[in-house]
Amino acid sequence: MKAKLILENGIIFEGKAFGYLKESVGEVVFNTGMTGYQEVLTDPSYYGQIVTMTYPLIGNYGINLEDVESKSVKVKGFIVREQCSYPSNFRCEFQIEDYLKQNKIIGLEGIDTRALTKILRNNGTMKGIITLEDISLQEAKPKLNSYSNEDAVKMVTSKEIYTIDGTGKHVAIMDFGIKQNIIRNFLNRGCKVTVFPADTEAEEILKVNPDLIFLSNGPGDPEDLPDVIRNIKNLVGKKPIVGICLGHQLLALSLGGKTSKLKFGHRGCNHPVKDLESNRVHITSQNHGYVVDTLPENIEVTHVNLNDGTIEGMKHKELPIYSVQFHPEACPGPKDSEYIFDKFMKYSL
Repeated sequence: MKAKLILENGIIFEGKAFGYLKESVGEVVFNTGMTGYQEVLTDPSYYGQIVTMTYPLIGNYGINLEDVESKSVKVKGFIVREQCSYPSNFRCEFQIEDYLKQNKIIGLEGIDTRALTKILRNNGTMKGIITLEDISLQEAKPKLNSYSNEDAVKMVTSKEIYTIDGTGKHVAIMDFGIKQNIIRNFLNRGCKVTVFPADTEAEEILKVNPDLIFLSNGPGDPEDLPDVIRNIKNLVGKKPIVGICLGHQLLALSLGGKTSKLKFGHRGCNHPVKDLESNRVHITSQNHGYVVDTLPENIEVTHVNLNDGTIEGMKHKELPIYSVQFHPEACPGPKDSEYIFDKFMKYSL
C-alpha cells in the first residue's frame, strides 16, 4: 500500500507502507547502526519518535524475543530503504513486518533514506507523519502541531516497584525507560536490584537502604521532569549515585548544570568517545537528542564525544557521583564501554 512521510518543513517522501497500516505522528530521527534494529525498536528511549535507519537493508536476520530491550516496540514509526522479507538466521522467530503488525507500528520503505538523513542533518530533527492518505502539508499540520512527547517517561517507566534478588550489592534503579540488558549487567555482577517508577519520592528509595542508586536511560527532554530533578537533589550526598543517558542529564540538572537540544542527536552504535581518565577512545552505543552543555565547578568532565566535542561523562570532585551519556550495556553496539558497569560498582558502598 502506498504511503508518504510528510515533514513539518513541507518535504514529502512517497513510499510503501508495511507493518501495521495506520498513520502515526512523531519526531523523525535517524540511527546510523548497521545492525541492532530490534534493540532500536524496543528501546524505551525512542518513545515518541519515528526512526529512520541509514543502513539500506533492515530485517535480514529477523526478530527474536531473547534480544528485545523491553516488552513491546516503543518507536512511533520505522523507516527503511528496504525491509527484508526473507530473513536468514537460526534464532529468527519473526519477520520484521509481522513484528511491527503485532505491536501496531507502521513502517515505511522504498524512500531515499540517504536524502532524508541529509535533510535531518542540515535542518535538525523535526516532526513528521507517516500517512496512508493523500493529504497535503496544510491538512497534516493540525496533526503535527498536536504532537507532544512531554509525557514520554511516564509512558515507559515501570508501574510498580519490583525486586530481583542477588547476593551482592543492592542497586536501586530509578526507571525512566530502562533497557533489559542494563538490569542484566547488574545481575551478572551479583547485584540485588530494586526498580522504582520514575516518580518515586527520594524517601521511598532511601527506605530500602541501597548501596548504589542508578539513574536509567529514557526518552524526551530532561527539563520536562522537574519533580524527578527535585527527587534526585534530595538523594545527592545520601547515597552513591551513577547514571546513563537521560539519567546523566537529570543528574547534571540536579547538580546545577544545564542541558540543551542537539540539532540531530546522537543515535547509533558507532560513536567515538574519549575517556579522559584513561586517555583511550571507545566506540559507543548512543540514543539521545539532548546533551549536558554546562557543569558547575565541582563537577569534572570524564568523557567527550570525538565527533562534536560534547560532554559524554562526568564525576563529582567530592561526592560519589558518576555518570555517562552513552549506553555502556552495548545493546545494540560494541562492548568497548562495558567497563563502565565495573566503575559503577566501585562507587557502591
